[in-house]
Amino acid sequence: MYLKALEIQGFKSFPDKTVLNFGEDITAIVGPNGSGKSNISDAICWVMGEQSVRSLRGNKMEDVIFGGTEKRGAVGFAQVTLVLDNSSNIFPSVGSSEIMVTRRYYRSGESEYYINKQSVRLRDVNELFMDTGLGREGYSIIGQGRIDEILSQRSADRREVFEEAAGISKYRHRKEESQRKLQRTEENLVRVNDKISELELQVTPLRDQAEKARRYLLLRDELRVLEISIWMERLEEIKIAKNRLQADCAAARERQESAKARLDALYEENDQFSQRMQANDTEQERVRQEAGGLESQARDEENAAALLQTDIQHKQEAIREIEEEMTRQDGRSRTAQKEIEDQKSRLAEIEAQTAALERELDELQEKVRNAAASAGNARDEIRALQAREAMAGDAAARGRERLSALSAGLEQMAERQQAVARELDAARSQKETAERDAKTVRRSLEDAGDQANAVKNVIQGHVLRMEGREKREKETSEAKVQLAMEQNNLESRIRLLAEMEKEYEGFSKAVRSVMRAAERNVLRGVHGPVASLMKTEGIYAVAMETALGASMQNIVVDREEDAKGAISYLKQRDGGRATFLPLTAIQGSELQEHGVEEEPGFLGVASRLVSYESKYTNIFQNLLGRTVVVEDLDCGIAMSRKYQRRFRIVTLDGQVINRGGSMTGGSVSQSAGVLSRANELESLRAERSVLARKLADAQREWEEAGRDLKAAQYELQVAESQRRTAEDAVLKLQGEVRQCGAVLDGIRNNLENLEGERDALAARVEDSRAQIKAVQAAVEAKDLEAASLRREVQEKLAGQTDLQTYSNQLSGEMSERKERLAELRATRAGAQESLARLEQTERDLAGDRSQRLRRAEEYRAAIEAAEQETGQRVDAAASLRLRAQGCQDRLRQLQDAKLHLEQERTAMGARLKACNDELLDAEREASRLEQRLNTGDMEEKQILDKLWESYELSHSAAMEQRVELESAAKANRRIGELKRDISGLGSVNVGAIEQFELVNQRYTYLVSQRDDVEQAKGELLGVIAEITKEMTAIFAGQFQLISDSFQETFAELFGGGQAALELDNPADILECGIEIKVQPPGKTLKTLSLLSGGEKAFVAIALYFAILKVHPTPFCVMDEIEAALDEANVVRVARYMRSISDKTQFIVITHRRGTMEAADILYGVTMQEKGVSKMLMINLNEAAAELDIE
Repeated sequence: MYLKALEIQGFKSFPDKTVLNFGEDITAIVGPNGSGKSNISDAICWVMGEQSVRSLRGNKMEDVIFGGTEKRGAVGFAQVTLVLDNSSNIFPSVGSSEIMVTRRYYRSGESEYYINKQSVRLRDVNELFMDTGLGREGYSIIGQGRIDEILSQRSADRREVFEEAAGISKYRHRKEESQRKLQRTEENLVRVNDKISELELQVTPLRDQAEKARRYLLLRDELRVLEISIWMERLEEIKIAKNRLQADCAAARERQESAKARLDALYEENDQFSQRMQANDTEQERVRQEAGGLESQARDEENAAALLQTDIQHKQEAIREIEEEMTRQDGRSRTAQKEIEDQKSRLAEIEAQTAALERELDELQEKVRNAAASAGNARDEIRALQAREAMAGDAAARGRERLSALSAGLEQMAERQQAVARELDAARSQKETAERDAKTVRRSLEDAGDQANAVKNVIQGHVLRMEGREKREKETSEAKVQLAMEQNNLESRIRLLAEMEKEYEGFSKAVRSVMRAAERNVLRGVHGPVASLMKTEGIYAVAMETALGASMQNIVVDREEDAKGAISYLKQRDGGRATFLPLTAIQGSELQEHGVEEEPGFLGVASRLVSYESKYTNIFQNLLGRTVVVEDLDCGIAMSRKYQRRFRIVTLDGQVINRGGSMTGGSVSQSAGVLSRANELESLRAERSVLARKLADAQREWEEAGRDLKAAQYELQVAESQRRTAEDAVLKLQGEVRQCGAVLDGIRNNLENLEGERDALAARVEDSRAQIKAVQAAVEAKDLEAASLRREVQEKLAGQTDLQTYSNQLSGEMSERKERLAELRATRAGAQESLARLEQTERDLAGDRSQRLRRAEEYRAAIEAAEQETGQRVDAAASLRLRAQGCQDRLRQLQDAKLHLEQERTAMGARLKACNDELLDAEREASRLEQRLNTGDMEEKQILDKLWESYELSHSAAMEQRVELESAAKANRRIGELKRDISGLGSVNVGAIEQFELVNQRYTYLVSQRDDVEQAKGELLGVIAEITKEMTAIFAGQFQLISDSFQETFAELFGGGQAALELDNPADILECGIEIKVQPPGKTLKTLSLLSGGEKAFVAIALYFAILKVHPTPFCVMDEIEAALDEANVVRVARYMRSISDKTQFIVITHRRGTMEAADILYGVTMQEKGVSKMLMINLNEAAAELDIE
């Protein structure tokens, strides 16, 4: 027994830990479809290292883990353990009688392998089962898939099974490993040969470069000593010159301070002039305001006087109207008196006529009484009736008298009503006219008042505008003067700097000599010193001056010939030394360090921070291309460390970190350099343009302010005139308004009186008409009564004709006299009433006249007071005018004083300009000396920089290496020769010496390596050939044994027939395909493709049994391989399996009864719970023993 047990947990349908113990010979596993039988076969295959998910009937490796059911949750891992018996030492690599192989897989994708509970690799598991028939490529697990492979159409696909059976799988793996090593060796050999070829191209040139470099180093060392000595002598000369310049510079500074002190004193005096002028302006403004106030007061007094004069005129006009009205009233009074006299005379006549009629009536009554008396007592009734008739007649006569009086009064009242109506119409017309006139005057007054107020507002606006324009004129004047002074100072500074630039102040004597010669066309092809050919922003000026150092004074020329001519010129005139940069010779390059732009504090490569013409690109890239500008020294130190000090770094304030790590720094002038001067000059010129525009704008604003001020003054004068005219119009209209008011009041009073009289007349007319109606009714009644009595008397007097006639005659006369008397009485009553009314009118006129006289007297008194006040106001206005004239005189005096101050300030300006010029001359001299001193400092610094940059020597170290020179001229000539020799060497690679050593050493090493690799290649080829030979021999022998075994097994299983295995290409036994040919009993020889499905399966089973017969495996798992066979063949297979079970343990998964009957142990797989497999075991041998079954 080789496979002792199988332990499954969490694998596919086995969530619970399940252990299967196998018997010695045949174990059958049965169960319905889908119960999980094949999962046991998959578990054995999986634990032995299977990596193909498709072979395990899944989509991904995670599918081997139990995924859960409706009642159970998914588990986190799958684990299978295989327990093998190793007592026969089938697995010699494991020194144990029992081997336990475990594989565990987690849902996270991690796998674990164990052999005897020791963690191992998948490779260790594969090597354990190699050449045992077990494992991924073995034939120990035979399922439907393996049957399909052996029956495949491609004969090459069958080789793995035969190679595993022949026992050459390990040899094939060794051969494949050796072939991979051979491939890597050949690749290494190709790379080594490529490198050797590449080095062969470098060795010879480097050998030549190394020889040239050794020559260069000898020349350079001699040049070093000479240059150091020359430079140290020049430093001593510079030091002496600096001491002299420092003394001159101190004297120039003293003169500058003296001139500055005098200028400050003049500025202080000028400030005092300005204060005096300001005080003068303040006093002028005060006097001007005082004069304006006096003028305003005078105008107010004159306006008040004019107003009073207008009031006087209006009052005089009112007096005149009153007098005219009184004249009219006197006429009406005389007319009324005449009417009164007429009425009185008429009353006298009426009284006389009335008295005569009364006498006549008395006589007639007496005659009537006498006639009655003569008639006797018999006629008492007649007399009584006649008396009553007489009384009725008297009453009727009195009624007629009354009626006549009322009618006469009514006529008079009607006439008066008509007169009153006419007077009312006239009064209303006068009132309307007066109201229209008053309204027109009031509207005119309002308009005049509005106009006067508008004029006052306009004047206030003009006053404010004039004050603003006076202030603006003063400010613009002061601004113009200030800008003019600034422009003068700026122009002086520009002239100073331009002159210094023109004279090449700050440059060496040699540079000045060359540039002056170039300007005179003595030298050609000269472009100028480097400093004059570039521009940079002010923030970078110090950094650029420091970075360039002495190179700022290098002179750029077109060609080497131009430089040669300039050098000859300097030698002939002993003009000093200069460095020349020919455009045709200088080559430049910029720093290419990757990532330096991203460093903190990086501002740029110096050559990119200056502007120049494109033709000078090589010059500036040569001088500045490998210099980096940073913000400060901290940033520079960090950058220098990071890039291993491979380039030069300069900070904004002029500190330097040289290539190699040395540092130069200290204080530096921020404005004394050539670049700073050029930047200042450019800045000042730009500022001059701006200042010129500002000055032009200030001049234009000052002129415009002057024009605006004059316009405002004129507008104010016009507005003052308009105000006076408006105020006069207002005063006049105010008088007219009062006059119109008085007239309108009189008209209203008259209208009220007339309306009252009209209403009273209307009431009296109505009353008179009512009385007339009543009187008429009474008269008619009395007339009826008298007529009735008369008829009765006539009846009584019938028969007394004569008496009656006489009586009637008397009665008629009496009636006539009575009527006449009644008329006279009525006329008298009307005359008396008219007389009373006329007398009342005369009294009213007399009272109105006295009222008008009083008002006229009041007007005269007011006129007298107004005339007196007018005189006072005229005198006050004249006094104010006199005081205002005095202010004007004072204002003219102040203006004359201001003019005198202006003249003095102009003279002061001239003195200021002269003193300023003197200060500028002193500054120019001091600046020139300072520039020369700075030039000396710069030259000294340049020499020290050269010492450090060229040889990394400090001043003290250079002094130690200095040698005494016989002659500076000879030394310079020797330096020239050495430089020519060095230049003649061309481009020298000093590192070529070291590079040659390194390359030569590496070349030698690689040649030896190539020999070693070629030797290893030969050894590998020998190993592969030996393995191939051994594989061929083993496979040939084993293949023949399997072929013979296949013939025997086929005949046993089929009951006869023939079967053979043939190689497709016997000459290539290790790579060719294998063809299977069979001839079942009673049939012709056929290939597999011509067999039925059952025959194919049977042939495949026969082949597997043949292999197992030749090379039995420890155990063999068969998964329903007999499914396509009929029952008889199933029994044959079972019997044959039993016949070889002593060499191989069989574990069979089956549905076939014949196979089950041949088994020793029977496992049943059930799935009582959906998705979960359970195992049941029956040991058939033990059961047979118990049941006594053979």
